[in-house]
Amino acid sequence: MYEENKHFQEDQLNENTNQSQFKQTEENYQMNGTQIKPPKKTGFKGLLMAISGGVLGSAITLTAVPYLPNYQEAASETKAVENTSAVPAVNVKQVSTTSHSLADTVEQASKAIVGIVNYQKQSNPFQQGNNEVETGSGSGVIFKKDLNTAYIVTNNHVIENANKIEVTLHNGDKMTAELIGTDSLTDIAVLKISGNVSAAEPLTFGDSSQLRAGDQVLAIGNPLGLDLSRTVTQGIVSAVNRTIPVSTSAGDWDLEVIQTDAAINPGNSGGALINTAGQLVGINSMKISESGVEGLGFAIPSKEVKRIINELIENGQVVRPYFGVSLADLDEIPSFYRQNLPATISKGTIIATIDPNSAAAKAGLQSQDIIVSIGGKEITNSNDFRKTLYSQYKIGDKVKVEFYRQGELKTVEVTLQSNKNTKA
Repeated sequence: MYEENKHFQEDQLNENTNQSQFKQTEENYQMNGTQIKPPKKTGFKGLLMAISGGVLGSAITLTAVPYLPNYQEAASETKAVENTSAVPAVNVKQVSTTSHSLADTVEQASKAIVGIVNYQKQSNPFQQGNNEVETGSGSGVIFKKDLNTAYIVTNNHVIENANKIEVTLHNGDKMTAELIGTDSLTDIAVLKISGNVSAAEPLTFGDSSQLRAGDQVLAIGNPLGLDLSRTVTQGIVSAVNRTIPVSTSAGDWDLEVIQTDAAINPGNSGGALINTAGQLVGINSMKISESGVEGLGFAIPSKEVKRIINELIENGQVVRPYFGVSLADLDEIPSFYRQNLPATISKGTIIATIDPNSAAAKAGLQSQDIIVSIGGKEITNSNDFRKTLYSQYKIGDKVKVEFYRQGELKTVEVTLQSNKNTKA
């Protein structure tokens, strides 16, 4: 019994001694980082710990080794992100200087807007001779410029009957303008200024056919005169392809327009309607000004404006078939004359005056003839007659015209000429 206890104590002492040595060796391994294997333990417990340690070490190694390159890449990417995020202020500053705000767009576009003053001669009983008096003002847009000249588009009604047209540039320079051409029906006129036009800044045309209801637009012009020059108002396109009946010096007409709620006031006529890119998409022309009505402004589409100004520059006028008559609607005829008309005549247009050298006169038409159809299409009024004539026929065409004369229906064939001093 004593011997057994003695052997047990010796074994226990040896095991404690081995554990102490292993622990000391393991501490040396961890501290020094050398590739020294810890001594093997004796017995089943030592074997189990050795196997577990080996498996755990292999697992850690297998887990760490495949992800080591990814870790290095991730570290590299993190560093790259940190480098990018370290200079955001520079990037933001660069973007803000290259991109244009709405104010930048307006500032640039405003340089193309001019003031226009219409001077007409009026007699003064208290002064000798005739004096040129300011009778109206409006706006215009510079659309073309070369070395010594600049071209301006405006409304016909802004410069109509003017003896002198004065243009004021954005820098305050005043110049007398020359009238290149005008078209009453579309309400477009082209002016030219010559000399020192270095301050003139043309505005680029945009495509009005691409506009949609809801697109943002801005109107720039001179409402109520030059004291409020280059006033900017903002709105949207309320509708496209509107047709508005207008009365012009050449007769009634249906004008194709863009509707907008951007504020347009007297003096804005002839000014620019631009998109957010600073492109000209319309020429502001009119508004509905009635009690209780707000935000109903209209502009002539740039696509139509461009076509008209090209013709005005080339020909001084818009070339259309010339019929050679002035017309009046049946409801404008005094009741005295209406009593002599057949009861069956309820639609048509009556010839008020006729050019004796016109195609209509040569075909045999006379004053007070009532035109009821042209080319087989029924005519309801003078506006209908003009729209049919100008949209469906060209110079040189032969067209059949039906008319009533003293209650009798007649037909003639008219060969259309080019308009020179047209009224219809």
